[in-house]
Amino acid sequence: MTDPEPDRLLLAVDPGSAKCGLALLTESGRVLEMAVVARSELAATVSQLVQGRPLAALLVGDRTTHRAVIGELQALGIEAPLHVVPEHNTTLRARERYLQDHPPQGWRRLIPRGMIVPPGPLDHYAALVMAEDWLASQSQPD
Repeated sequence: MTDPEPDRLLLAVDPGSAKCGLALLTESGRVLEMAVVARSELAATVSQLVQGRPLAALLVGDRTTHRAVIGELQALGIEAPLHVVPEHNTTLRARERYLQDHPPQGWRRLIPRGMIVPPGPLDHYAALVMAEDWLASQSQPD
């Protein structure tokens, strides 16, 4: 009896000039890891995340510093297709996605959602939103 083929992975990068968001998830959409890393640590972190893992695609947002980030990622020699994906509205959607995963508790439930400020940067959630959008677009017929 053979084990079923493991889910291949997607790595999404929300590029920025000072920091980048990363989301590593399976093709079925299960989130494995998310992080916000300093721009200077991006290549080392990505290299560590994907080492020895079957990567189906590498997704990079199409805005701030994306060309430089693409160059760094290509220099790593990752053997997976690289896709530049739209970042339109991902910051707003990242906040909503964060609140979906971390719903307000106690008295904070009384605060309108638009006024709730997450405790830190949401670049990793922006990367996750981009990956989820890309997965949804891949499952739709042409």
